[in-house]
Amino acid sequence: MGRAVATAAIPLGTSVASWSRPCSTSSRWTRIFSGDPNVPVLYQVERTRTGSSFSVRSVKAVQHGKPIFICQASFQQAQPSPMQHQFSMPTVPPPEELLDCETLIDQYLRDPNLQKRYPLALNRIAAQEVPIEIKPVNPSPLSQLQRMEPKQMFWVRARGYIGDGDMKMHCCVAAYISDYAFLGTALLPHQWQHKVHFMVSLDHSMWFHAPFRADHWMLYECESPWAGGSRGLVHGRLWRQDGVLAVTCAQEGVIRVKPRVSDSKL
Repeated sequence: MGRAVATAAIPLGTSVASWSRPCSTSSRWTRIFSGDPNVPVLYQVERTRTGSSFSVRSVKAVQHGKPIFICQASFQQAQPSPMQHQFSMPTVPPPEELLDCETLIDQYLRDPNLQKRYPLALNRIAAQEVPIEIKPVNPSPLSQLQRMEPKQMFWVRARGYIGDGDMKMHCCVAAYISDYAFLGTALLPHQWQHKVHFMVSLDHSMWFHAPFRADHWMLYECESPWAGGSRGLVHGRLWRQDGVLAVTCAQEGVIRVKPRVSDSKL
């Protein structure tokens, strides 16, 4: 979902005035099973509304003549406001004191007590080329993962240099980042008792509160308040290192699981 939102946001951003800042996005797959990676995607942009303060743009991603994905974005002219508040950023170690995912996976694989069911999945994760740097906060040993709450935090940033540039570009990158392990938060209390049979995003929403740079470290705070009916709901917040809440996210997805077969031979 993150890649789809990021890609769709590019033509949306070019259809509004340069001074307009992204305010929010709301996206949804309309045909979950029909996306074809071998066929080009046609993006159809509609100028839904252009106002003096807010503008709305809609885009449909089309393949084989049918929409497979829709996204609507709101843009706002910057306005001062005496009414301001936000939650407090969680107190966590800075990214410089934490290990990245690659190092953590290497440590897990070197553990002689690692259960046989883990190496394949860990190696599959390590083989993925992810264009973002990720440093989990308080990662648990694999032996304790079955007791995890549906909450997790990461330090995240885009690999490489983006620069100040256009805020719309940083929002596109943040959309990609926001989808990383997001829906998986709902699995944390269950993933070692159940095996994922099918998991996909249904819809994804973002609200942009303050300027940020996606190539600077941000704390991604994720939690799942509810799961049931083969669906999971997750909420997320992206915090700048100075404690400013930059982005809020929400996502719902389909999660279908099967009972996991025990490794025990007894």
